[in-house]
Amino acid sequence: MFFLTEKIVFPPVENASVDGVVAVGGDLSTERLIEAYNQGIFPWFDQGDLILWWSPDPRMVLVPSHIKISKSMKTVLKKKIFKITYNKAFEDVIRNCAKIERKGQDGTWIDEDMTTAYIKLNKMGVAKSVEVWYENELVGGLYGVDLGHIFFGESMFSKMSNASKTAFIYLAQKLEKENYKLIDCQLYTDHLYSLGAREIPREVFISVLKSN
Repeated sequence: MFFLTEKIVFPPVENASVDGVVAVGGDLSTERLIEAYNQGIFPWFDQGDLILWWSPDPRMVLVPSHIKISKSMKTVLKKKIFKITYNKAFEDVIRNCAKIERKGQDGTWIDEDMTTAYIKLNKMGVAKSVEVWYENELVGGLYGVDLGHIFFGESMFSKMSNASKTAFIYLAQKLEKENYKLIDCQLYTDHLYSLGAREIPREVFISVLKSN
């Protein structure tokens, strides 16, 4: 297992464990986070534990043009019951993501240190959010890290049916127009699969990441 030091460097992702862990330790400084994402690595750990840095193989991704919109979602979008904004309430989004209850999980990996770190990235223009509003109330959204050709999705939340799904669809459509190559979804879920995301080999993901 590779333990990080004060030096901001990561081992090759090919050296990751079978589960996808590349390294352990370090900190959540903006410099280290940016270096990590540029290497196809992201942090994910339980509160109180050492930071774990991941690059899973295979990698769950969505080609923006491959977004799948069900008939029911097309109806929701057509009704325009939600207002969508981009990067207008980043801190509110990440704090809602931290608080939302998720099936099969006790607590959240988005602790105060991680929240602070990504708010700093947002102020630098690196981390961004999508907000979904209903009658002036924030009811859903997502946030992630934007490298200009790949958007690394980190977390989403929903307080109202279809809110987070709407955020994801609008993000995909926006990024397709801006010629982004991929939305990184990290790990497989049935929900993401239903929206068009698919698993690809890590080496292919890294190749796309480095191609810009």
